[in-house]
Amino acid sequence: MDYLRIQGPTKLSGTVTISGAKNAALPLITLALLAHNPLKVTNMPEVADIKTLLKLLQNLGASCSLENHVLNVDTSTVSHTMANYDIVKTMRASILVLGPLLARFGHCEVSLPGGCAIGQRPIDLHLKALEQMGAQITIHAGYVHAVAPEGLKGAHIIFDKITVTGTANIVMAAALAHGKTVLVNCAKEPEVVQLCEILRDSGIDINGIGTPELTIIGTGGKTIEMVDFEVIPDRIEAGTYLCAGAITNSTITLERVRPDHLDAVTAKLEQMGCRVECGENTMTIHPATELKHVDIITQEYPAFPTDMQAQFLALATIAKGASTIEERLFENRFMHVSELQRLGAEIKLSGHTATVIGPCELAGADVMATDLRASSALVLAAMAAEGTTNVHRIYHLDRGYEDLEGKLRALGAKIERLKE
Repeated sequence: MDYLRIQGPTKLSGTVTISGAKNAALPLITLALLAHNPLKVTNMPEVADIKTLLKLLQNLGASCSLENHVLNVDTSTVSHTMANYDIVKTMRASILVLGPLLARFGHCEVSLPGGCAIGQRPIDLHLKALEQMGAQITIHAGYVHAVAPEGLKGAHIIFDKITVTGTANIVMAAALAHGKTVLVNCAKEPEVVQLCEILRDSGIDINGIGTPELTIIGTGGKTIEMVDFEVIPDRIEAGTYLCAGAITNSTITLERVRPDHLDAVTAKLEQMGCRVECGENTMTIHPATELKHVDIITQEYPAFPTDMQAQFLALATIAKGASTIEERLFENRFMHVSELQRLGAEIKLSGHTATVIGPCELAGADVMATDLRASSALVLAAMAAEGTTNVHRIYHLDRGYEDLEGKLRALGAKIERLKE
């Protein structure tokens, strides 16, 4: 098993290129199930989660090849409709095949998903919506069995809470359904917006893109001629590198980034005393003279993203004063706190709120990653700590960050990947 060894404290400088967004790419890969033509997708991140999902599509009968960040995928040969446990157990996003498979074939069996252990993320909202569209759903032996013999029917669906994967799943299902579907209380994340835009550009009648209410006219079960596309830049990877500049008191520039997708993150960095310069597709962070404390509440886009909470928690350890971070989306997403405490962080937990008293004197130690974003928080803290830090279980990191150690090393970090 691999681990990362990091020598700190370190100073960074230079330019880093941001990869395609993993959280956009995953639903876009399953979107290909609605197409009857081969697709070419560029700026595809080559991370573990992407490779897992492509393996799932290949098991269903699709042909896929990923090389130099270009994905060629053809789902016209798909003949199986069972997404088995061996693949789905490692990644929650596998549930995204449910909507398109059911809409296209009228039946499917999808294993209940796995993924990061950051609390319950039930798929009830997906299943309830599909039932409103006429699907008959049962859960047996760990599998969702879904049947719609006459195809899915358009419906008026109100999500009880905002759900990113739920919105994506039902949008894809509605694209091939019979008649009109209205979705209310939809997620507005850039990753959902891109999915809708590609459907629109491929001929689907879809209105309300980027708003909480979407109206979709389905094709009545017919697959579509889908356009080629490029995956949007990864706003969470970009935010992580901005935090890397801030925590190491360094000036670094990000290329191939969408600054407009990072407004909430940029605002908090500026509140802490950093200066962020934005170009059309570049961002440069200049460090604070003295890093100030900050108060953060995670909420759905366009508010502060839950996927940046751990990184800012690490950053707050070297800020002056008491910072509070309230996690409103996932109930078990502070597992990295105990690992940051091993590095010397002074953090107090009360319910869904973490309070960080800084600045802390961080010192290198052996720490263990507990989920994807926690992994990057430990790497950030290690770059600010005195001495050597070994970050174990970095397979979590590999799920969502492409060559993190290579990119950081190019910026000047003393970081290497080693075998246990």
